[in-house]
Amino acid sequence: MTIRPPFRTVLVSSIIVSLALPAAAKTPVATGTGGAVATISEPASQAAIAILNKGGNSIDAAVAAAATLGVTDPFSCGIGGGGFMVIYLARDKRVITIDHRETAPASFTPTVFQKDGKELDFDTVVASGMSVGVPGTVRGWHEALDRYGSMSFKQVLAPAIDVATKGFTVSDNFSHLVQGNEAKFALFPATAALYLRNGKAIPAGATLRNPDLAKAYRELAAGGVKAFYSGRMARAIVDAVNAPPTAPGARVAAGKMTLADLANYEARLRQPVHSTYRGYDLYGMPLPSSGGVAVAEALNILEGYDLKAMPRAQAEHLYLEASRLAFADRNAYLADPEFVDAPVAGLLNKAYAARRRELINPRQASAQAPAGDPYPFQNDVSVPLRPNAPKLIAEGAHTTHLTVSDKDGNIVSYTYTIESWGGSGIVVPGYGFLLNNEMTDFDFSGPAPNVPEAGKRPRSSMSPTIAFKDGKPAFSVGSPGGATIITTVLQTIFNYVDLGMSMPDAVNAPRLSERNGLATDVEPGFAGSAQALALEKTGQRWSKEAEEIGAANALVFNPDGTVTAVSEGHRHGVGSALVQQRAH
Repeated sequence: MTIRPPFRTVLVSSIIVSLALPAAAKTPVATGTGGAVATISEPASQAAIAILNKGGNSIDAAVAAAATLGVTDPFSCGIGGGGFMVIYLARDKRVITIDHRETAPASFTPTVFQKDGKELDFDTVVASGMSVGVPGTVRGWHEALDRYGSMSFKQVLAPAIDVATKGFTVSDNFSHLVQGNEAKFALFPATAALYLRNGKAIPAGATLRNPDLAKAYRELAAGGVKAFYSGRMARAIVDAVNAPPTAPGARVAAGKMTLADLANYEARLRQPVHSTYRGYDLYGMPLPSSGGVAVAEALNILEGYDLKAMPRAQAEHLYLEASRLAFADRNAYLADPEFVDAPVAGLLNKAYAARRRELINPRQASAQAPAGDPYPFQNDVSVPLRPNAPKLIAEGAHTTHLTVSDKDGNIVSYTYTIESWGGSGIVVPGYGFLLNNEMTDFDFSGPAPNVPEAGKRPRSSMSPTIAFKDGKPAFSVGSPGGATIITTVLQTIFNYVDLGMSMPDAVNAPRLSERNGLATDVEPGFAGSAQALALEKTGQRWSKEAEEIGAANALVFNPDGTVTAVSEGHRHGVGSALVQQRAH
């Protein structure tokens, strides 16, 4: 498809100067045999295929693609952030997850984002050292490669080092993103030197090289994970957080991160969230990501309806109402499991879903839904705390998702991020990567399960998912988009399983994101459409400001043994789907 959105908000196809393919070679859908990859960036997809062609497995290829995205899509991801990886190991027939979410420095307290009892301004906190969490990406990559990969850092980082060294041509999207961050980037000389020219966004068509990031990757290739969490690079990170190098006259709050915070950072291997839906076994990310639980709860609610027999508008109304209820519970209960004993078993219970389903009027949209009481639906003999009515908090929408499979059947579904576009805005001097602003994913005040605490991981919405049918891989899916990640993954599954769409159609359909707010977020052109008017008859309401929602990537494992890689067909300028050997 060549449809272009009214505006684009994320880089999807920076072209490597020395390795550029003809424009016609880029496609958002590809079917074939061997390994497959779907990302939002052509160089990242090429990096994954290159690693697969050299004998690497899907874990090796996923890290290669992620590292390349850190070069071509630096405003949404990179080694200054963190993420969640869901891995299917075909030989063992098991799914594992690697949580490498950023953690709060040891200096954090529940009132870190308050002054005189009042919450600090959100945007001011974002562009500061205060917002930076201890990065987890490099530790996550190390754990993935060390435990399940077959290649070294040196091998898998080679494609990204090549892109960073030789440079790539800045796209309209890339330049547009910088324009939206000119004020934030201008605060920090190292960032301005990389992405601004005379105070303005680097123009489309310019060649952008990032030799400092190439140096950072080379140090990782030579020294491994320790090169990031100790030594010169660690000192540079701590210095950038605690004394952000700023332009003359700029006032930016400092953070309080220590070398011990970095040295003590650990990734977590966690059991996936497992749920079932209409014959599929779904495996998603557990806490501190709320994605796996929220998607599963919403699908459990929807499972009680014969959606295939309904008019589309009625089925979509039920999708919106199920999402509303799941978000009410997500906001009330879910947070870092090492700090909060969340009632996950109750939230995933089918009987609890039936109780929540009773609140849905099939013909009328509800107002903001209250949280339910999942505790009676799990074997919990403790005295649980009941939540206060939660408030909605801002959550950055700027992340990236990629998915890779290999010839042996191993699958990776991986979402990682630095939070807002451009994260904190702070590029680590001498190393060329942006630091996250992930700490703003905490609630700024409580009581709430997701308040800041030392060593705590802020709640996330990332929802990398792998689905199986009859014990065999069926599809994988994930998306960026802050809290809209949950609804994008949920709606894509709903479109594919319940509405019978092909995966490309399921990904490209108009997105509706109901997160228990006063109105449902929609995309440009949706309001006033026949689909919208049909849903309005049930009382559904739309947000006034429309913008693109998500940038999904998926793999479908076909009955004939082929695999179909699916990326966006029109959002974000079209994604990149590649297979090792195309089907004819």
